[in-house]
Amino acid sequence: MPRARPTAVRTAALALITLGLAACTGGSGDGSTVATGDPAACPADVLDVVVSVGQWGDITRTLGGDCATVTTIVASGAVDPHDFDPGTADLAAFSGADLVVLNGAGYDTWAADAVATLDPEPALVNAADIARVEEGADPHLWYDPATVQATAAAITDELTALSPDAADYFAGQATAWQEELAPYLAAVDSLRGTAAGRTYAGTEPVFDRMAAAIGLTDVSPEGYRRASSNHSDPAPGDLVAFEAALANGMADVLIYNTQTSGSVPEQLRAAADGAGVPVVEVSESPADASGSFVAWQLAQLSELSDALAGTP
Repeated sequence: MPRARPTAVRTAALALITLGLAACTGGSGDGSTVATGDPAACPADVLDVVVSVGQWGDITRTLGGDCATVTTIVASGAVDPHDFDPGTADLAAFSGADLVVLNGAGYDTWAADAVATLDPEPALVNAADIARVEEGADPHLWYDPATVQATAAAITDELTALSPDAADYFAGQATAWQEELAPYLAAVDSLRGTAAGRTYAGTEPVFDRMAAAIGLTDVSPEGYRRASSNHSDPAPGDLVAFEAALANGMADVLIYNTQTSGSVPEQLRAAADGAGVPVVEVSESPADASGSFVAWQLAQLSELSDALAGTP
């Protein structure tokens, strides 16, 4: 099998880790963050934008720049978006928004419900609608490179429609975002060559869309996948089958969601370690609420590239 070339991926990741936000970002103490726009640097009025979950926060902040004050409601990885119950301050943020950015596909139904109560409703970008993904399907849309690009373009379109006087500014921000995204897209493209014919098993399906984008084949037992997607315990037989896939070399890597707790993922990680199967750590949401989306993704892609390089 062809070997990975991890050096370029790792170098780009390390460079982007150092990126900071131009806007001032602060936490509210309840898992949300606010990045404040700068009226003095914006050629039009600063827009109020609300993002439901942190996976889309940095993308929106970058595209809005000085011309948007961006409130990300669930910015902390310690908060489960599925079970989040918005408080008074969260609902107030929605009520004053010019634009709301949602993930959709049932991941942030609480946010969609909040928007539906508003009259008039703000402009809306829904990643699931853009990707034509229905509720009940895999909602981890930020792990699909095509959806990331299409959603970013939709955000720019809505910002421009809301503030035409800032159209040139938003176009410049979109260009800067594409330049920032280039190492990520290059890493994805490089991994497509490396991952061809390779396999993985995952403690959760969070990384599945990226795995599909680069051509990794999932060998997780179907029963285990179903249980994991439904947030239930797998049957003993499915757990045995998973451990066997690790022990007999069926899986080239184990994708391990670091934001999952419990004995089952830890048991599978121990089984992978015992079988000499590389473990690649991923997370459902960015560890740094005010950090770079690209740096977050590149760090994981670099780890995957290294893992595949070290397996036959």
